[in-house]
Amino acid sequence: MSDPRKPLFNTRSFKSRFFALTASVAALLGTSAHAQELPAGWDPRSGDGWVDAWLSDISRYGARYREPFVDEMVRYYGAPRELVGDLLDRRRWTPGDVYYACALAQVLGRPCRYVVDEWDRDPAEGWGAVALRLGIKPGSAEFHKLKRGFVPTYDRWGRPIVIDDELRRDFPNRPYRDYDTPGKGGKDKGAKEKGGKGESKGGQARGDKASAKSAGKGKGNGKD
Repeated sequence: MSDPRKPLFNTRSFKSRFFALTASVAALLGTSAHAQELPAGWDPRSGDGWVDAWLSDISRYGARYREPFVDEMVRYYGAPRELVGDLLDRRRWTPGDVYYACALAQVLGRPCRYVVDEWDRDPAEGWGAVALRLGIKPGSAEFHKLKRGFVPTYDRWGRPIVIDDELRRDFPNRPYRDYDTPGKGGKDKGAKEKGGKGESKGGQARGDKASAKSAGKGKGNGKD
């Protein structure tokens, strides 16, 4: 006979199993229980169409796979884990903004917090204006290094990335296209890219599956 003092239904156990099942189904469907849309009107305004496009993709990836994103910022961009968590949770930064702040800081040889503080001074004109204030001009060697850094990050996440014409010398065997940038009038070069414009979306599902398998890769090895 069962003990009348013990509940017949374990609510905590049920909730744990329910959320585990939800996450499993979401992974099979290629979606996420925690997937988020970009904030309405969000625009990084980096001054480079290619950078803007992939910062948007990073924001979606970081919202879906938080741990691999945070680990990347900590291990490879030197960001304190507490700072990344604070920016994402309390201050509601998108992962794309967090990535770009830390990537700019790495190129400058400064702490990520330094660029965050610079952004806070005057965020109205976007990341392009912040980079200029910090001495990183479009077309400069520093800006090229900044763009080049996207590729190894995507490789570590197991996700495809389509380069633009400026990066072809660095990555000659990668699919590429030219991205529209205000004032440049870039033209689509999808003929040179597998899958044309759909490559980034078509490859995204494959990348998400690979990321799910490798999520947490290097977890806990960063310096806080």
